[in-house]
Amino acid sequence: MTKLAELSDRGVIALEGADRVAFLQGLVSNDVAEVKPGRAVFAALLTPQGRFLADFLIFSDGERLWLDGARAGIADLIRRLGRYRLRMAVTLAEAGPAWRVYAAWDGPPPRDVPQDALAAPDPRHARAGTRILSPTPLTANADAEAFDRHRLCLGLPDGRRDLEAEKTLLLEARYDELNAISWTKGCYMGQELTARTRYRGLVKRRLIPVAVEGPLPPPGTAILADGAEIGTLRSGRDGFALALLPNPLPAAGPFTCAESRLTPRADPA
Repeated sequence: MTKLAELSDRGVIALEGADRVAFLQGLVSNDVAEVKPGRAVFAALLTPQGRFLADFLIFSDGERLWLDGARAGIADLIRRLGRYRLRMAVTLAEAGPAWRVYAAWDGPPPRDVPQDALAAPDPRHARAGTRILSPTPLTANADAEAFDRHRLCLGLPDGRRDLEAEKTLLLEARYDELNAISWTKGCYMGQELTARTRYRGLVKRRLIPVAVEGPLPPPGTAILADGAEIGTLRSGRDGFALALLPNPLPAAGPFTCAESRLTPRADPA
């Protein structure tokens, strides 16, 4: 049976105006022109130096663009994007409090999605499921913790928990594998370093999924190989986690992290 959970830690931003696509196109890592009703795009906002600031899913209802992002970062994201409006015909605002974000997975999309909702396959992974933005409450049969375990099983990062703002490169976080980067659309903020990192193969560390044997250490705990620190643990739950480790790995593992052992999961799919 399809699982459906409300993600209360996610918020929604509405972009309106004739220049909404052109405005966002020059700022984010993916091709906003690909967003259509029923088709969402995953993208990131970077610093001019190519470091991570925020990520979000972009939806369209044909008249507006909608960003599904971390609720704790909504105000900051609106402020940062607003700096670049200049004279463009676009407005940004947090969607009304009725708007909620849902995830559906382990089955077909729900049939009873309201007509005023926006639904699209989660573009990050074939098994990620369906993402739904709705101003009408839906009846959930799972909780956010269940979806958190699902995304960890698939190796999907949570930007605010797993990446370091103004430090992490998109390719370090495997955003190239998660369909967050367009290599053909042209310039956007931070594009130069992102492209150079790819073409020169300068990815010295990667955020990869690991299996945890033992108590789950807190995020930021050092990961050791033969007694030497090689990386740090990021978010985790129920025996699954993400870890920032050297690329390539110095060994196949397992590695130690506090009282636990970590084993890289080469294919979370």
